[in-house]
Amino acid sequence: MSTEWKLFADLAERAGDKRVTVEASAGDTVGDALEELVDEHPDIEGRVLDSDGNLRSQINVLRNGTNVLVEEDGLETELEADDELALFPPVSGG
Repeated sequence: MSTEWKLFADLAERAGDKRVTVEASAGDTVGDALEELVDEHPDIEGRVLDSDGNLRSQINVLRNGTNVLVEEDGLETELEADDELALFPPVSGG
């Protein structure tokens, strides 16, 4: 089974598309899907992960519109069939 990531702002530019599909199945975790994303699109790694390989604090990860870092089990959140994941970098403006 595959899982789709929606990427926003410069993450989409770095990956080359706003929607990216990775091999992650129901029962895998959001972290597994993120690892697949970074493996397949290494240009986003430094933007999303720190030098220790941990998710940068300002990155938001959503599963079906819910922030997994706040309202679920973080990157350990288990995927279900047809989940849609989204990755948001920090937003700034003026």
